[in-house]
Amino acid sequence: MHKDIATPVRTKEILQKYGFAFKKSLGQNFLIDPNILKNITEHAGLSKDSGAIEIGPGIGALTEHLARTSKKVVAFEIDQRLLPILEDTLSPYNNVKIIHQDVLKADIHQIVEEEFKDVNDLMVVANLPYYVTTPIIIRLLSEYLPLRGIVVMLQKEVADRISAKPGTKEYGSLSIAIQYYTKAETVMVVPKTVFMPQPNVDSAVIRLTLHDKPIVEVDNEEFFFQVTRASFAQRRKTILNNLTSQLPNGKELKTEILKALDIANIDPTRRGETLSIEEFALLSNQLFSIYK
Repeated sequence: MHKDIATPVRTKEILQKYGFAFKKSLGQNFLIDPNILKNITEHAGLSKDSGAIEIGPGIGALTEHLARTSKKVVAFEIDQRLLPILEDTLSPYNNVKIIHQDVLKADIHQIVEEEFKDVNDLMVVANLPYYVTTPIIIRLLSEYLPLRGIVVMLQKEVADRISAKPGTKEYGSLSIAIQYYTKAETVMVVPKTVFMPQPNVDSAVIRLTLHDKPIVEVDNEEFFFQVTRASFAQRRKTILNNLTSQLPNGKELKTEILKALDIANIDPTRRGETLSIEEFALLSNQLFSIYK
C-alpha cells in the first residue's frame, strides 16, 4: 500500500518538490484528508468492474482512491503544470489515464467509447472546481452519457440548490434541470479545514443517480429549460409576470400564455418556486404549442 497523497505533510512535500503555486482562477483547493476521499469513493459504489471519470484531479489525491477501487480511471486536467506531478504521484497505478483537456470542450462520448470499452458501470467522481461546477454537471447530463451516476464535491450552497424541493428558497431552475435527469441527494457535508488552501465556503458531496429516462416527458427539452429559467428570472414575481417578460414576444402573447397556464391548471399568480417539475413539464408542453 502506497502512502496516501492526501495528507497535509505529503501534499506539502509534493507541492514543494515541484514548486507548485495554486491558481485562484482555476479554483484549486486540494483535499488533505484521506478519510473524506475514502467516503467519497464509497458513496460512488465502485467495484473492480467500474470505470471512473474524474474532473480536475489536482495532484491525484482522489484519483488514487478511485484507482484502488475501480477498473480504470480517466481524469481531465486543464492545468499543464500538474501533468508531471500526476505522472509522479500516480506512477504506482497502471489503470489511470490523464487527459490534458477542458472537459467542457472535450468529445466525452468518443473518450468514453475509446477508454471504457470493457466497462459497463461508469461513474463520474470528482472534487469539482467551484467556479465551473454547474456547467460541468449540466454538460455531463445533457450529453446522455452511459453513466450510472455522478458523485461530486461542490460548494454546499450549490448542493442545497441542486437537491432542493419545491417551495423552498433554494429551489430554482438548477434544481429542476438536475432533477429532470437524476435523483439528487446530499450525502455528506465537508468542512473547509480539510482543504489546502482553505476555501471561503463549506462544501458538500452530492450523489446524482441517473433516471432510466427523464422524470417527466417534455415535447422539447431546450424549451422546457427555457421556461423554467424564465419562471425564476425574478423570484418575487408571479409566474405570469416572469413568463410574459422573459419569453420571446411574451407581452404580445399574454392571452395565449394565460390560456396555457389555465390548461396546465396553474394559477397565474403563483410564484415559480411553488411549481413541481411535473407542473413545469405540463406548462412547457402547453407553451411549446404556441412557440413551435
